[in-house]
Amino acid sequence: MALDFVAGCLGGAAGVLVGHPFDTVKVRLQTQPANHRLYRGTFHCFAEIIRKESAFGLYKGMTSPLIGLTFINAIVFGVQGNVMRVIGEGSVLNSFLAGSAAGAVQTLVCSPMELAKTRMQLMGMGQKAKTRKEKDVKNSLDCLLKIYRKEGLRGCCRGMTLTLWRETPAFGVYFATYDMICQLLSPKDPNEHIGMLALMFAGGMSGIASWISTYPIDVIKSRVQADGVGGKSMYKGTLDCFVRSYQAEGWTVYTRGLNSTLIRAFPVNAATFTVVTLFLREMRPSQPVDTTLSKPHLYEK
Repeated sequence: MALDFVAGCLGGAAGVLVGHPFDTVKVRLQTQPANHRLYRGTFHCFAEIIRKESAFGLYKGMTSPLIGLTFINAIVFGVQGNVMRVIGEGSVLNSFLAGSAAGAVQTLVCSPMELAKTRMQLMGMGQKAKTRKEKDVKNSLDCLLKIYRKEGLRGCCRGMTLTLWRETPAFGVYFATYDMICQLLSPKDPNEHIGMLALMFAGGMSGIASWISTYPIDVIKSRVQADGVGGKSMYKGTLDCFVRSYQAEGWTVYTRGLNSTLIRAFPVNAATFTVVTLFLREMRPSQPVDTTLSKPHLYEK
């Protein structure tokens, strides 16, 4: 169990390092107003952030997911493993149910973490790094403390319900997809490891399937969590955000930033699975590594 925890932490950290720039682009595209668009699309957003804010602008808010990663891994490992032992192993459906349970529980950590990340990612949007005043928020923890002082505990929980709606089915799809693909691609010899390319493919496709399954909810979550950053709130609540977003931009608003998300999903999960697998194979050379989620490992989405 301890080795699985360490492996998950290392793999998740690798995923954050690879994928955070894409996540910053996703949040910028999701939250920009329809009547004042700074970015025309994924690649234009990348270029503009680097041009105006330097390459470090792509890594704004990364402290929050890195700090929260350890707690999320611990929660998901414990919940997913215990649920699988109760309901039975070897079934894709059970992988979905166990993953959904894990996704629901880790929302308690994930939601405030993503709130701070979103607020940090939107700081200085469209401003040149050399001319921008020194930011008031030092880091993600300081961001949460300032939200708490201004809005109380309720402010720190902004978007938690939407995060729950997103994470519960998304983690179910994620774990079930990975389990299914690994079962299809596993060698016939049970003593052989699944190939590295197959492992990376399974992880990448699992991330893509997971994001597609709940992406519209993620768009609304980002808008609700970003609301009020400029000092003025636009939405009265989740339903108001959903309706007004549709009225202003049509159904395509719910796919805003999807390209950058899917581009990010594959390498993030491929990197995560690779790091986890290499670590476990190195630490357990005499034991075959179970590459399906019937024997659960965490791979950060």
